[in-house]
Amino acid sequence: MNIRTWTAALCCAMAVLLAAPTAAAQAERLETSDIARFWTAYDAIRASADPAEKRRILLRDYIEPGTPGLQAFMQAKGYTPECYLQAIERYPKFWASVRAGTLALAGKAADAPQRIETLRALYPPLRPATIYFAIGCLNSSGTTLGDKVLIGAELAGGGPETDVSEMAEARRTNLGRFFATRPSDGLPLLLVHEYVHTQQKGPGPTLLAQAVYEGAADFVAERVAGQLPPLDYASYGPRNEARLKRDFRAEMYDAGYDKWLYNAPDPRYGVRDLGYYMGYAIVRDYYARAADPQRALREIVELDCTDQAAVDAFVQRSGFYSEAELRAAAKAARAATPAR
Repeated sequence: MNIRTWTAALCCAMAVLLAAPTAAAQAERLETSDIARFWTAYDAIRASADPAEKRRILLRDYIEPGTPGLQAFMQAKGYTPECYLQAIERYPKFWASVRAGTLALAGKAADAPQRIETLRALYPPLRPATIYFAIGCLNSSGTTLGDKVLIGAELAGGGPETDVSEMAEARRTNLGRFFATRPSDGLPLLLVHEYVHTQQKGPGPTLLAQAVYEGAADFVAERVAGQLPPLDYASYGPRNEARLKRDFRAEMYDAGYDKWLYNAPDPRYGVRDLGYYMGYAIVRDYYARAADPQRALREIVELDCTDQAAVDAFVQRSGFYSEAELRAAAKAARAATPAR
């Protein structure tokens, strides 16, 4: 090989290496194109008076050309064309008030790569995931499916100015309180929380297991972002931990989550999602008792929350509940379960 041929080959090789994305770069990729596609479809739908045409527009301009993240979001949350069309028709003031916020999310997520690198430094086995922003049907600001972080831009992009006046009372109250926390300002924390979920095994078979699953993501995100989310459970929990610890113990082996997770404000406390705090408190105590913090953080992320026995052992090692308390709670749950 002469020097000219060798030089050309070297240049080609360097170009390939430079062009090839590293695992870190792949892990930090953000995809926001679904947001603009939604607004294109939205404008055309609002301009049409034909229900059949509205549906064709939604499919043609938003759903069918959507990213893998949009398809995963629809699958994870059970979204259908009908739920989009109903939301578009019922809440025009909401959509008008949140539009600018959704389009600004890409800028607010600009520091996500640095935060993911901080997460990787804390947890070196971090697997790559892609962060997708899409518009949903107003019931999820963030979730995951496989290696995809899925952000519901119509919720994550909202704030105190978001207009919820067209909604039924329960939804208006819940979303009003949520938007008052300025969720777009907490976007970096949400991204890390959901990114942690792409590394975990879940969901849990009991309230306890699912609370630990969620609390672990909150705890690790706090290590990265330096704070918990600006939500009611994060402020209410520390002030009322003794009461919550007692009440949670009586229900933690329930198969349902609806009193503590993904719920409306519980009448007992006036706060929703307190299971997040209970899981966080358990993980916090586990980490505090660990002799090796880096190993403890890895154990927190890698805990198999689908395995109740593994979760019980983890909770026992945390010291948050004793072995006797766990046994008594499990026995009471079995006794309360009707025989089949």
